[in-house]
Amino acid sequence: MADAKDEMDHFRAAAAQSFRNSEVAPPIMVGSPPPKAWRPPALDWDRPPWNRWSFQHVCEIVPTATVRRGPETSTLPAPEGGLDAYVFGVEGQAKSFAQMLDDTYTDAVYVWKDGRCLHESYHNGMTPQSRHLLQSVSKSITATAAASLIAEGALDPAAPITDYLPELANTAWAGATLQHVMDMTTGVRFDETYEARDSDAGKMDCASGWKPAPPDMDVTGWPETIWDQILSLKTREADHGERFQYRSIETDVLAHAMERVTGKRLPQILAERLWGPLGCEENADITVDGAGYGLASGGISATLRDVVRFGLGMLGEGYPPLAGVVPEPWIAEVRGGAHGLANADLRRRFANGVYRNQFWIRDNDGPGHYCFGVFGQMVCVLPQFNFVAVKLSTWPVFRDSRLMAETIAAMEAIAADPSL
Repeated sequence: MADAKDEMDHFRAAAAQSFRNSEVAPPIMVGSPPPKAWRPPALDWDRPPWNRWSFQHVCEIVPTATVRRGPETSTLPAPEGGLDAYVFGVEGQAKSFAQMLDDTYTDAVYVWKDGRCLHESYHNGMTPQSRHLLQSVSKSITATAAASLIAEGALDPAAPITDYLPELANTAWAGATLQHVMDMTTGVRFDETYEARDSDAGKMDCASGWKPAPPDMDVTGWPETIWDQILSLKTREADHGERFQYRSIETDVLAHAMERVTGKRLPQILAERLWGPLGCEENADITVDGAGYGLASGGISATLRDVVRFGLGMLGEGYPPLAGVVPEPWIAEVRGGAHGLANADLRRRFANGVYRNQFWIRDNDGPGHYCFGVFGQMVCVLPQFNFVAVKLSTWPVFRDSRLMAETIAAMEAIAADPSL
């Protein structure tokens, strides 16, 4: 087995090779055909510097299924000028919005406030029609597609997850409720270390169809699909409901329950219950494993404007054109449900925050909520300011507290600024 420290050192070395928008881009996938040295490697396509190209071209790398748009398109306001010159404070320093966009490896950003688009811009070759990998923003989208199933009574958050997936009686999810799954408060052990190829998250890369088996590892017994991986998790390390621990596999348990109660595949559920009703203007896509299962925890790619429509849908009555698309009880549960917990990592970002219904809650006493995905994907919804922002990025590392702090500081300054 590869040494975890060696793997981390290798990843950090690769990360140092990435490039900002203000720098000269290397010729990734340039030429016909492109030289082998500049084709994203199958084992590292989602890592730097390759992710700066691959996050906009996922369907050219791994199998995907289509999440179809509906017959109608909802309108979004055109940008009024821009925010490049806007200056905000972060960690005692002044920074311009434009500098933040460059420093945080931005691919696209849209800022909406009180009915107006304050800023819309595209970088690193991205266009309004480009689909971009959303990573774990996919979790919030999947959960919100489940909201109408909950409203209809097809899913009950208080019910045992085994009511929907009886096979889980032989796993560590036995005794957990659907709400535990949605809040990531089950006691199931799952190692979310992204940088280690032999962690549970690393095995998920192979099971989901994202990656081939690492050539230097014994992969005997590794799961071949996401469902195989779910069934393989039999160790419970905490009582259900007693702790929050971020584990991507929980979203895929939720999605399998959604498929069972509807008899439909996840891409169809997303299309019928969210993408069509939101009036998205482009199809989205989702990566699929060998069993045709769409990766709910991180596999959706979509255009910037369609992700904005999702954020505006979560405003509910705050954005009348999309009011009612997302059930109001779901929005209320996300913003203030009597559930959701936090751990030390979450509290370092949001001192009074919690994780609830696959959303990051800004303040447990307030309505603001975020969706985050590794490498810098973000949806910010601050209803108190009638504010929504979406930022798609390709950071050179999975997680970076400094880049996250800069992005959040910029958006929250703009939201609270009465002059804008």
